[in-house]
Amino acid sequence: MSFDGDLYPSAGATSVLSTKGDIVRYDSQRERYGIGSTGQVLAVASGLPAWSDASSLTHSIAMEIACSDETTALTVADDKVTFRMPYAMTLNNGIAGVRASLTTAGTTSGVTTIDIEQGGSTILSTLLTIDYLEFTSYTAATPVVISTTALTDNAEITVNVDGLSGGATESGLKIQLIGTLT
Repeated sequence: MSFDGDLYPSAGATSVLSTKGDIVRYDSQRERYGIGSTGQVLAVASGLPAWSDASSLTHSIAMEIACSDETTALTVADDKVTFRMPYAMTLNNGIAGVRASLTTAGTTSGVTTIDIEQGGSTILSTLLTIDYLEFTSYTAATPVVISTTALTDNAEITVNVDGLSGGATESGLKIQLIGTLT
């Protein structure tokens, strides 16, 4: 077998390609893969490149929203921050979809409890909690449960602080919304 200088057999890709835009893909052997249609993108399906409509692909996204300044101690309050969704989004389940973090952790027993509402109704059936001495809900003893994963474009989202640890020293609250564009 002879080689063409690129470590490929001479009878390789040049004999497989026949049309402008062709690419070479490999399954059990190298093969011609014709160009897709206008508006299609190359994605992986079953371990091989395949043409797909761009609109059918999911686009992962994460948003982080500051709900307080970094140093002022939090207070229990509804409407800690209100904003509008810039696009429709489907949240991942549980901690993979909603998280909270603090700059300063609570110093006395108890938990920081956070609710997130869409249009005045909670999206959580088990609220976000951050245990005292912790900086994130990711490690909370009680995991968050999301009851409404569909966030709609232009929906009003409100973050409420429903409870603080015994020391009430928490500050720098941020929430993260993680999911896919819809």
